[in-house]
Amino acid sequence: MVLALSLCGAALLLALAGLFAFGVRRRLIQRSGGTFDCNLRWNAPVPAPAPTADSPGSAESPPASGENPAAVPDHANGKGWAYGIARYNGDQIEWFRVFSYAPRPRRFLQRDGIEVLQRRLPEGEEELALLSDAVVLACSLGGTRVELALSEDALTGFLAWLEAAPPGQRVNVA
Repeated sequence: MVLALSLCGAALLLALAGLFAFGVRRRLIQRSGGTFDCNLRWNAPVPAPAPTADSPGSAESPPASGENPAAVPDHANGKGWAYGIARYNGDQIEWFRVFSYAPRPRRFLQRDGIEVLQRRLPEGEEELALLSDAVVLACSLGGTRVELALSEDALTGFLAWLEAAPPGQRVNVA
C-alpha cells in the first residue's frame, strides 16, 4: 500500500513538474515580446480548383463513378495542424511548438521568402482543430505551401510586418 501511494505521489510530482516546465518555457519565449498564438500546417494540401461549367463534374455532366460531388476539400480535413507560438525576430518569425520542451524554434519563416496566396475561414474538421476565432492564411515559403491559423489581430500584425519590409525587398501580401 505504501509503495502504491509512493508511486502515485511520484507520478503526480512528475506531472506537475512537466506542467511547470511548459509554463516556464512559454514565459521564456514570450519574454522578449512580439509573440502571438499561431497554428501551423507545413506542406499543406493544395485545394482543388472549383468546378466550372466546362469541367467534368459540373452540373451539366454527371460525376464519374466513385466520385463524390459533395466531397470535402483536402485542406478541410483538419489534419496536420500543430499548435504553436510565433515570435517576431528581425526579418524572420520563429515558430515554437506549444507541446514541446525544446528551447529552440521548430520553424523559421523568412520575411523575404513569404508570399501570401489566400485568406480563408476554417472549413470542415478544421473548425474543430483550430481556435474558434482563427483565420487561415495560405502562404508559399520557398516553394512549400504553408498555412498559418491566427486570430484577426495577429493576422493584422503579421500582414503589417510583411508590408514593413525594408526597401528593395520583394513582398507579396495579396
